[in-house]
Amino acid sequence: MCIRDSGPTLHPGDRSPRVVALRERLSASADLRDPGPVTDRGLFDTALAQATRHFQTRHQLDADGVVGKKTVTALNVPVSQRIDQIRINLERARWLLHDLPASYVLVDIAGFTVRYVQDGKELLRSRAVVGKPFRMTPIFRATMKYLEFNPTWTVPPTILRQDVLPQIRKNPGYLASKKMRVLTFEGKEVNPASVDWSRYQGKNLPYLIRQDPGPDNALGRVKFMFPNQHHVYLHDTPSRDLFRQSERAFSSGCIRVEEAATLAKLLLARQGWTPAQVEESLAGKRTRKVSLDTPVPVLLYYWTVAIEDDGDILFKRDIYQRDAKLLEALDELDGAA
Repeated sequence: MCIRDSGPTLHPGDRSPRVVALRERLSASADLRDPGPVTDRGLFDTALAQATRHFQTRHQLDADGVVGKKTVTALNVPVSQRIDQIRINLERARWLLHDLPASYVLVDIAGFTVRYVQDGKELLRSRAVVGKPFRMTPIFRATMKYLEFNPTWTVPPTILRQDVLPQIRKNPGYLASKKMRVLTFEGKEVNPASVDWSRYQGKNLPYLIRQDPGPDNALGRVKFMFPNQHHVYLHDTPSRDLFRQSERAFSSGCIRVEEAATLAKLLLARQGWTPAQVEESLAGKRTRKVSLDTPVPVLLYYWTVAIEDDGDILFKRDIYQRDAKLLEALDELDGAA
């Protein structure tokens, strides 16, 4: 049952023939559960609004109970396409879900979520911000070896070239406003006014640009380091508003963790730290590196389908456009079998 694309946005309390189609569609996918007696099938009643929010949650949409263009588009995805999406992600599960350690950090890139599992039990599920489609968060495994409280931030090459240098050229006060310093590779501070910024495009810059620790630092109050060739890590952030978005692909590849402080407390509790000690370190002004007595595996993966503990199937948007290529490969394998 499809919902006509044409027509106004449907709100709870509306009455329309499209509401009848909506009711049938949500019943078919079991989002509308036990609605009770229905005397007016064309009325967008409370039970239907609740079912709509449930559907929206399962499809990573804003769960406002209002049926607009994005919700209609998700409602009208053919069953065959959803089956293919499940096939794709079963293949991804085959790659990942073997030899899992008892404790690990799991970054669900397409789900914008970070989870911490300890001794087989999930202790944390936090919203996260991941890489933009043109600065994708990579997929890999690594081992978290240490945390750093009140980190400095050395601007990486891509952000330097595409973001920071253009800002410096436009605004000579940009570095001071961001509490950034210009350093030689030996660590000696350089007066920004002495640099001819027009000469440099990024790779040829003979300096580092480093942001001092503090509440406005791009990495927030703590970062979680698992050395890797991609220079990707988890970290706190002062930009909290982005966590309220339903889709959170806004970073340059690293993963911003909404509940970074809680993750730090859980990791360090294993080696005797109290929550108060973590809070003290977070509130401090100096950079402090803390090694993990027991390093923790970190898995960064990309799934566009997931199953919740209650059995709900979540369908996520393919933000990096990876599903089609994998589906093509699966179809070729099936055809050759």
